[in-house]
Amino acid sequence: MNNRITAGPRSVWSLATVLPLLTLWGCNSHDMSSMQPELNINYPAAYVVNAEGNSLSVIDLSSQQVKETISFGETSGGHGSMNTADMVMWPHHIYLSPDGSKLGIGVPGMDLSAGHAGGTSGMKGRVLVVDPKTGATSVNQQTPVMNHNAVFSPDGSEIWTSQMDEAGKILVYNASTMALKNTITVGMEPAEVTMSANGQYAFVANGMSNTVSVIRVSDKSVVKTIPVGDDPVGAWPGADGRMYVDNEKGQSISVIDVNTLAVVETVKLGFTPGYAAYHPTRNELWVSQAGTGTKVVIFERMNGAWMKMGEVQTGLDAHAITFTKDGATAYVTNQGAATVSVVDVAKRTKIKDIAVGKKPNGIVLKY
Repeated sequence: MNNRITAGPRSVWSLATVLPLLTLWGCNSHDMSSMQPELNINYPAAYVVNAEGNSLSVIDLSSQQVKETISFGETSGGHGSMNTADMVMWPHHIYLSPDGSKLGIGVPGMDLSAGHAGGTSGMKGRVLVVDPKTGATSVNQQTPVMNHNAVFSPDGSEIWTSQMDEAGKILVYNASTMALKNTITVGMEPAEVTMSANGQYAFVANGMSNTVSVIRVSDKSVVKTIPVGDDPVGAWPGADGRMYVDNEKGQSISVIDVNTLAVVETVKLGFTPGYAAYHPTRNELWVSQAGTGTKVVIFERMNGAWMKMGEVQTGLDAHAITFTKDGATAYVTNQGAATVSVVDVAKRTKIKDIAVGKKPNGIVLKY
């Protein structure tokens, strides 16, 4: 997603702003369940990460309304119960474990909504694990360097997270104990780490290297480094055996074949992408328009290439896209509008906007 830290006029934080906050963060894993009243989320739901809101909005998929809000505590100036050593700030992306029992959330510790260019030395990140039924946070694990996301391995036994500095690394934790199992060297300033649909590989978008590192999940070896466009943020898996890489500065999508581990197509956009989502039954590629954009652009296969065939107006700074399991409905987070747009996929029309917390980004569905 369109979230690399910028050093230019789009930057919203400075070192003078963020470095004093470093003293607030500790180094250990803690149980934060006392902060959040126990819930009973026993219905199909969308979990939306509100970065500035420091919370999760829980949307009931039947009523299309926010039914619960899971708070991660006050970000500043409050008198909440959180130990300052455990402080959570600017949660970002969210993933569901394969068995549906855990939510993994990456917490970079600073606002990435203005972009991703140029890291901040000294920043640390966090990995949160949340119970999707009760809302309790069971793990709050600090990472040595700021991260982008926290994704479960295909068997659910591990949590993988990036370390966003020039000496780029991927950390692999035991999902049960949070013991560090592996440290894998990748490219410069890795952002999102994702898993291929077949579970064989992890793909890491290296923003400063303009490459994607491919890691074999079974033995943690880097099997290939693939050149892509300028400033890749994430390689998003498709059920068609492809990975769709959104190149932020390149304003393009690099399409990687998972079997050959090669770029087989480059889709020129003409706008900054926030996310790329493949719709399997319709064979469509949906790309959100980040920054000042307010829509999702829809591509179809024509004459052996992806061609723009439609668009849906959503909200300012459109970002994450996810489809319901029947493929009929799409949910789109709009960072600048503090909403989630509900879209009829077949009609390509917006059904409604749902108000959530400030600067929503990641979203995941659970049934």
